[in-house]
Amino acid sequence: MIKKTKVIIAAGGTGGHVLPGVNLTKFLQEKSYTVEIVTDKRGFKYLDDFKDNKIFIMPSSPFKSIFSIIFIFYSIIRSVIFLTFNRPKVIFGMGGYASFPICFAAIILKIKFIIYENNFVIGKTNKYLLPFAQKMLVSSKELEGIPKRYSEKIEEVGNIIKKNIINFSKKDINIFDNEINILILGGSQAAKIFAETLPNIFKKLSINGVKLKIYQHCLPHQNDYLSSFYQKTNINFELFNFSKDLTKYFSKVNLAITRSGSSILAELTNASIPFISVPLPSSADNHQFKNAIYYQKKNFAFLVEEKELKDKLFYLIKDLSENNFKLNNIVHNQRQFSDKNVYNNIDKILKEIIDEKN
Repeated sequence: MIKKTKVIIAAGGTGGHVLPGVNLTKFLQEKSYTVEIVTDKRGFKYLDDFKDNKIFIMPSSPFKSIFSIIFIFYSIIRSVIFLTFNRPKVIFGMGGYASFPICFAAIILKIKFIIYENNFVIGKTNKYLLPFAQKMLVSSKELEGIPKRYSEKIEEVGNIIKKNIINFSKKDINIFDNEINILILGGSQAAKIFAETLPNIFKKLSINGVKLKIYQHCLPHQNDYLSSFYQKTNINFELFNFSKDLTKYFSKVNLAITRSGSSILAELTNASIPFISVPLPSSADNHQFKNAIYYQKKNFAFLVEEKELKDKLFYLIKDLSENNFKLNNIVHNQRQFSDKNVYNNIDKILKEIIDEKN
């Protein structure tokens, strides 16, 4: 029997770090690697489909105080012990605080590791690890914060998103009966602010003759309020609390409103869905704003800051309803972009690193 090559994927606790790790895990398993996942308690909730796999929960902490430094040191010791008994050929650090102890332990034990950055400004964890990593894989070379002396380590591979989204295709955007079909996406924080702010904007649009259908992600406790509001205002709607397959909504809409996490922006772009990006104001290093700026400059999307939602969103959607060629122009631009080669790029780099002599 041929012994499979073991790879460990270490990802911080947010969806922006864990979900690319999940997508990468599926790909590596298809290529007959043995994959083990390391995350923290926050990240574990994203791994429902992987309960049959080896998942290890490591404590994590941000780089904030003396107490957090002590906690990180404790996590590094635990990681050294873990890797001593579960030694992989390569580690993938997907970013986030939970990936730091494992990758730092890899430095101590002289285990090769690769880091991945899908935002447009390098995260703190990856910034600290870059000098010791074999490579840093990035979604785009238009990345801020990379010292020139490490430029040879940077490999542009694309966004690690689901294959079914990369391969998703739909016909040109049309405004059916002059209707704007809007998909509203976001995590718990986005669901809160979007549920509080957007319905009144949609009500105003409806009063002004814009025909809408709303597909809105929301929290379970928001279902009754939103259902009642849309019914009273005669706005066609569909609510959902969670979806493992967004493509069923992608095929129904001609516009999305979303936070500016790198993965969801890449997914919408690959699926050729025009979107309005609303960055999370409190995102670390303002990375969501920088993500949104990138897609706006490429003419893949529109950007509205959260503080401007009440003033600007009404006029933007009304303009799009009256000038639907603007949506078709966005689709045309998005179709020039694709992450279809991301997994082949990773496979090639991984094989080179595994075969490389120490």
